Amino acid sequence: MKTLICKEPGNLVYSDLAIPEPANGNTLLRVRRIGICGTDLHAFGGTQPYFNYPRVLGHELAAEVVTPGGDFKPGDIVTLIPYLNCQTCLACRTGKPNCCANIKVLGVHTDGGMAEYIEVPTRLLLPAQGLSLDELALVEPLAIGAHGIRRAGVQKDEFVLVVGAGPIGLGAMEFARIAGGKVIALDINDQRLNFCKQKLKVDHTINAITDDVVARLQEITGGDMPTVIIDATGSQKAINNAFQYMAHGARFVLIGLQKGDISFSHPEFHKREATLMSSRNATHEDFDHVLSSMKNNLVDPANYITHRVKFDEVAHDFPTWSDPVNGVIKVMVEVS
Repeated sequence: MKTLICKEPGNLVYSDLAIPEPANGNTLLRVRRIGICGTDLHAFGGTQPYFNYPRVLGHELAAEVVTPGGDFKPGDIVTLIPYLNCQTCLACRTGKPNCCANIKVLGVHTDGGMAEYIEVPTRLLLPAQGLSLDELALVEPLAIGAHGIRRAGVQKDEFVLVVGAGPIGLGAMEFARIAGGKVIALDINDQRLNFCKQKLKVDHTINAITDDVVARLQEITGGDMPTVIIDATGSQKAINNAFQYMAHGARFVLIGLQKGDISFSHPEFHKREATLMSSRNATHEDFDHVLSSMKNNLVDPANYITHRVKFDEVAHDFPTWSDPVNGVIKVMVEVS
């Protein structure tokens, strides 16, 4: 089978490898769609934590079942939860497999789906439920945003500031809206902010470079400031800056991930009785929420796909997708 391997930062190479022989409890899948995410781009750029090379990238997948397993038969179309959890650690035993102590995320800790075939545990497969291949490949990134919003406990009519209008941030905006929140989008890219307005119907957008962010937030919230902050940038500067945007009693949820230290004023944080949380991956509950939201037309996955390429073109085109000039929101790779 043809496989695309990231040998080292900046170097993607196609290789011919043997089709896996699925172990007991696993299912062989024929990969049909691969969504390109920030993790893939950061790994290619050499800035992704928890990562080593060489690695087959890719964990936003839609696929066709090749070998039968569980309730699945050959030809079934599926997506999957790409987090290989151990099932025995404290997190797994207490319903938090998304932050398993021994987790291996496809395309990060272990080889992912940028290949014609992949072997995965059958227990992690999710049926298509009538959704298209493109829609199924977008379930995982949307589940990341949905999990962050569930962590925040967003309530009806409270202001939710989402910092970062990339794919994960856009998903967080969608599920904050579904939860009843009043969404504010903050980014440095006007093109992405316009996307928020036009495609996601976000009422309030702020450019962190050209606008006075604090003044705009005070204006939008009637002086209260947002009660929920979601970081979806993975930028140390953006994360540290966002502490000043919190209302008293606010919750700050970090979906984005960066390698450095977080720095903030303890007195300012303390007097607000603020809550700081991380949000890692997503659970089966979040995947189900996304699938249900898609089926009920609460989320339109077609909004996100801005670029489409064949698998054979990925190595050539990949370096261009990080350039803001190209306006990439989501690249969808067609394997077959």
